[in-house]
Amino acid sequence: MDENVTVINHPLIAHKLTLMRRKNSSTQKFRSLLREVAHLLTYEITRDLELTTELIETPLQEMDAPTLAGKKLCFVSILRAGNGLLEGMVELMPSARVGHIGMFRDPDSLQAVEYYCKVPQDIGERRVIVVDPMLATGNSAIAAITHLKKQGAQNMKFLCLLAAPEGVKALREAHPDVPVFTAAIDDRLDEHGYIRPGLGDAGDRMYGTK
Repeated sequence: MDENVTVINHPLIAHKLTLMRRKNSSTQKFRSLLREVAHLLTYEITRDLELTTELIETPLQEMDAPTLAGKKLCFVSILRAGNGLLEGMVELMPSARVGHIGMFRDPDSLQAVEYYCKVPQDIGERRVIVVDPMLATGNSAIAAITHLKKQGAQNMKFLCLLAAPEGVKALREAHPDVPVFTAAIDDRLDEHGYIRPGLGDAGDRMYGTK
């Protein structure tokens, strides 16, 4: 892996991911854990946000206090599973703008098919974090980022919960300017395009569907 691929190595994230992997974890438990992990991942992926200062008054005195500088973030969720991460991220950073890209994977070709897109008009002036719990083949992430670049996005990162080596490689080759952040990189993809050992279909487990 190159320097633009970051595995966010944190004991709390690793523990919660293990709980999510368990096949007997309920829909409610899975959804709750995903939201908690999203908080932790957001904390790590926003470490490089620029700061400025503003004069404030504490109960004791005035001070120059740090505050975020410039345009706020934009989180773009790849529907539908991306919303599980998105909810936790917005809880942590409620001022962020939000976009959505609807993608589904053709079961035969494994290629991404877009059916919806809505993003802020000024996305080209914002830092963009594209989110999807799973980076499997990489096709959905590649298609989403390609579309966002056409919309004017220039400063992007990709955040996922779990990745396959094949997906990371494909995304890095297609968009070498977009850093990848993940909680873990698993062993491989199977013949159906699922991450192994993985945790199943994140969307199905989040919403209780099959």
